[in-house]
Amino acid sequence: MDGRPGLDKNPYQLTDESPVYVISVAAQLSGLHPQTLRQYDRLGLVSPDRTAGRGRRYSARDIQLLREVQRLSQDEGINLAGIKRIIELENQNAVLRAQVAELQQTVESAAVALRHREAQVHASYRRDLVPYQDVRQSSALVVWRPDRRRR
Repeated sequence: MDGRPGLDKNPYQLTDESPVYVISVAAQLSGLHPQTLRQYDRLGLVSPDRTAGRGRRYSARDIQLLREVQRLSQDEGINLAGIKRIIELENQNAVLRAQVAELQQTVESAAVALRHREAQVHASYRRDLVPYQDVRQSSALVVWRPDRRRR
């Protein structure tokens, strides 16, 4: 990090989403046969990224998902259609949670802005003394009669 803008970040930094594993490595890391990974891809359970030559590239998140599919299938006895639905619902849940977090942030920002504006309005009030007159409603009856002479 030399302090120059834009050079502090490594453009080759890997994340859980980085597609780096070929199918043979992904199969070994997940404990599954490569043919099983191809089947899961065809069914849409785990969809790895593709290279320009159409080769599959799995990310660490894909490996984790492959292990979860295997666990649900073997330990819980859930069929592949059920696992696919579970994955879809979990993905929808994650999207909705992100939207809720974003909306909460928006509401909190609006509340802060509102409190700030209220403080500005209250600070703008004049603080000088204003005479007060006690005006009570009179019980006097006033009768109005039009002047008939003007016709």
